[in-house]
Amino acid sequence: MAKRARGEPVEVHDPTNAPRDTLAFIGHVEALGRVARAIRLGRPPQAWLLTGPPGVGKATLAYRIARYLLVFGATDRGPDDLSVAPNDPATLQVKAAAHPGLVVLKRGINADTGKTMTVLGVDEIRKLGGFFGLTSGAGGWRIAIIDTADDMNDHAANALLKALEEPPQRSLLLVLANAPARLLPTIRSRCRRLDLKPLADADVDTELTQRLPELSAKDRTALVKLAGGSIGAALSLASDNGLAIAAEAERVIDHAAAPDFAATLALAEKIARMDDGVDAFGRYLQKALSERIRARARSGGARLERWVELWEKVGSSFRRTDGLHLEPRQTIVSASRALSETARRGAL
Repeated sequence: MAKRARGEPVEVHDPTNAPRDTLAFIGHVEALGRVARAIRLGRPPQAWLLTGPPGVGKATLAYRIARYLLVFGATDRGPDDLSVAPNDPATLQVKAAAHPGLVVLKRGINADTGKTMTVLGVDEIRKLGGFFGLTSGAGGWRIAIIDTADDMNDHAANALLKALEEPPQRSLLLVLANAPARLLPTIRSRCRRLDLKPLADADVDTELTQRLPELSAKDRTALVKLAGGSIGAALSLASDNGLAIAAEAERVIDHAAAPDFAATLALAEKIARMDDGVDAFGRYLQKALSERIRARARSGGARLERWVELWEKVGSSFRRTDGLHLEPRQTIVSASRALSETARRGAL
């Protein structure tokens, strides 16, 4: 057996991959209807660009589309909501990451460290050529899901563009993006875009009630508020001290004008010891800032430019810390100081 190159991405099946395993699809009635009509009329595009905030259902919809095409093709032989029976062989194969007609390209696992790579590299995207070049069985389809295109580096983006320029018959690319504006314009222009909006609070509340029945009503209400219409964000918050970390982020902003840097340092020490704590804290801090900026803008608040600049700075700082494995405590302390400096210039 050939030895794997150092640092080469490896494709693995995560048994906790909720989108792959989830057959229900919550909300997004209009978006699902658009997709279903195109497929059932036999006119799907060569590629769909599924956009929206993280956790709103892009991957769940992508797998739903894939299962339908693998079973029924671009026909109206299946249900109009694109559902496929749980015991259908294709459903079971997709769940096991073993269907020959589906490939999912995402950031790989570093074989040396066991950690997820920071980018979706060109070697992963080049797999599309070999995959789409394979012969489909009995007139079947080949579907590739890219989750997410935001993670691609420049070389990977160019490789994807090439794949979009020469699409084979009975193939479909499902390109997921949290921030589609960052993609090459030529990639966006070759895909049919489908925007998924944040879910209604009632939908998130219902889903949490079903998935986490042990959760108290108080915590569920807090999760719905913090999730911003994202079931994925709500589930993430519910695990790994998410609610506590989000509350700490709110407190840092509340006391920005008169910060207690000793307390901030203690907080940084605590969060740095948590698995993915720093990344989560950065997300919640940026989210809390964005909510306050929007609220201030709706009320006609002035001088929001410096707060928007701070929001961008905070996000960039935490992404850089995660991507380059920088000192996480310093990132948290620096964010607190930047908040303090901005707060002294004008309340939010």
